[in-house]
Formats: sequence, C-alpha cells, structure tokens
Amino acid sequence: MIQEKAQPLLRYINRYIPLTKSEEDKLLAKVTYRKYLKNQYIIQQGDICKYECFVISGCTKTFHLDTEGQEHIVMFSIEDWWTSDMGSFITQTPADYSVQCIENTEVIQFSYDNIEAIYDQIPRLERFFRQIIERAFVASQKRIVRSFSLTAKEQYLYFKKQYPKIEQRIPQYMIASYLGITKEFLSKIKSQIVLDQ
Repeated sequence: MIQEKAQPLLRYINRYIPLTKSEEDKLLAKVTYRKYLKNQYIIQQGDICKYECFVISGCTKTFHLDTEGQEHIVMFSIEDWWTSDMGSFITQTPADYSVQCIENTEVIQFSYDNIEAIYDQIPRLERFFRQIIERAFVASQKRIVRSFSLTAKEQYLYFKKQYPKIEQRIPQYMIASYLGITKEFLSKIKSQIVLDQ
C-alpha cells in the first residue's frame, strides 16, 4: 500500500534528485502513510512534533494560538507541499504551532526517529532535505518583509497570484488571519478590487 500511496512523494523527490529503485525501496521502508479527517490535528501547539509530513491530498493550516485564543495562521499546505512545526521537529522541543486539517488529508510521514537512518542509507536525501528547509526559510523571510512593506490589499493580491489553488479551498476568515487583517477588512479589499476592474 505504501508503494502506491507514496508515488506523489517519489515523483516530487525525483524532480530534485533521481533515486534508484533500491533507494526508493529503502525510503519507503522508513516512512508511513496516514489519513486525517477534516479538523483533526497533525500536531498541537505545546506537543513535540514527531513527524515531518508530505501532503498527498487535502489541505492543512499551520497556526499559533495566542493567550486570548486568537488564531494566527502562518501557512497553508496542499498537495505536494510539506507541513509540520519544523522548529519543534528539528529541536524536539514543544511546538509553537498547531497543524490542523481543513479538509480530509492524506500524508506521508517521516518520523524524527527514522530521518537520520534515511540520511545514513540514502546520503543524497540529506542534501534534498537541506534544500527544502533552505527554501522554506527564504519563503518565511520574504513573507516577513511583505508583511511590513506591502499594504493589506497588495498582500492579498500577492496571495491570490502565488496560491491560486488554495484560495478557493479555504474560508475567507482563514485568509484574513493569514494576512493579519479582519474578515470585514478583507471583504472591503475584495469589493475595492472588483470596483477597480
């Protein structure tokens, strides 16, 4: 079953580094397939993140819950994206973020305990994961810059352009949370964009 379910992951990895059949088999022996239902958590804030997840199908949100119970969404993940609390996974300390499924979601999970074994058996994958982490870091840095250099309207237009497949799949209040604005302000922005056209 893992062989069939993991095909999207193998295709994704092979876009960056070609794996031999033997390497693919070694990798599949160390990962697990998991299905989550809508609203289930992959990781909850305060727990230690045990898995790095590759999304096969579905959609997740990564968010921090503040002391007032306000959700601050920092990321969405859909097919061919990764999701977890990376800081917690790497350091094995309590997570700052929760990852919750917005839709029924299927993932391939890399456990913290198995990731080193994977690196030992397939050294090229260590380089692959380093590149993934570097890209995530760069995206995070650029998002911080956009948050204080673009207007809310510009940020929304950027979001629409960068993630056209996501906007239709998630509620507007979640997009507003991701942009750091209220749902009402997002409605105003969208109305203004319609008027501008």
